[in-house]
Amino acid sequence: MKNEIKLQDKLLEVRSEGRAILAVNFYNLETLFGIMLAAQEMKSPVILQLTGKSIEYMGLQTAVSLGRTALKQFNVDGWIHLDHGDSVELAHKCLDAGFDSVMIDASENALSENVKITKNIVDLAGMYEVNVEAELGYIAKLGQSKNHTGFTEPEEAKFFVESTGVNALAIAIGSSHGFYKEEPKLDIERLEKIRNMVDIPLVLHGASGIPGVTLQKAIRNGICKINIATEVKNIFMQTLKNELNNTNEIDLRKVFPPAINAVAELVKSKLEIINFVTN
Repeated sequence: MKNEIKLQDKLLEVRSEGRAILAVNFYNLETLFGIMLAAQEMKSPVILQLTGKSIEYMGLQTAVSLGRTALKQFNVDGWIHLDHGDSVELAHKCLDAGFDSVMIDASENALSENVKITKNIVDLAGMYEVNVEAELGYIAKLGQSKNHTGFTEPEEAKFFVESTGVNALAIAIGSSHGFYKEEPKLDIERLEKIRNMVDIPLVLHGASGIPGVTLQKAIRNGICKINIATEVKNIFMQTLKNELNNTNEIDLRKVFPPAINAVAELVKSKLEIINFVTN
């Protein structure tokens, strides 16, 4: 369902209360239903995220319709968000399709170019009155080196927010996309400094695999939106592979449910971590 409260307002609300919202990527009907089952059981709002590749895979209108229908069917408060949008064209298409929020990721550009591109999206999204998220700093994407450092500088974050008017900012404080080879250590002191220098919600990307106590500490120090994606794909596929290796069943309606339930349990565990902070 279309949430009556805009995401940018909800994020400001949770920021003022020292809370966070879970944002989860979905890739098909099955992963979507797993997310919905968890959110419904926990009575928690959720942000449904789609990347450009997922949109290409499912089709824009199909993906949006699936998300909206699922939110209504499960009676869950939620929003649909473009994750890591890499072009004005894609953002524009998502805005026209009714997304509640779009992210423009120009973080691999120089600061001045990142500001320019982000400001362009902020101005565009203003006509639709939706949330805009951007990224500042180096948060390793899948296939990129995790040895490279480029943490977000508090002063640059302040300049970036003031120059772009963006609603939410993903910051680099030690997380990365994909699996971790060792337990990540988040720079909580840096997070706290950034929070004190900007007046918008902060976002943690690459939360898959980060221990719950670390996520809770991040929330207490200013993170308002937590993204998970890798763990969703992994638990779904690993469960499905196990099912297929142990059955001759060809009815996908019987093979998929265990994988759906595995996603639900994963998302439920993440919501429990977040709700522990908020209670």
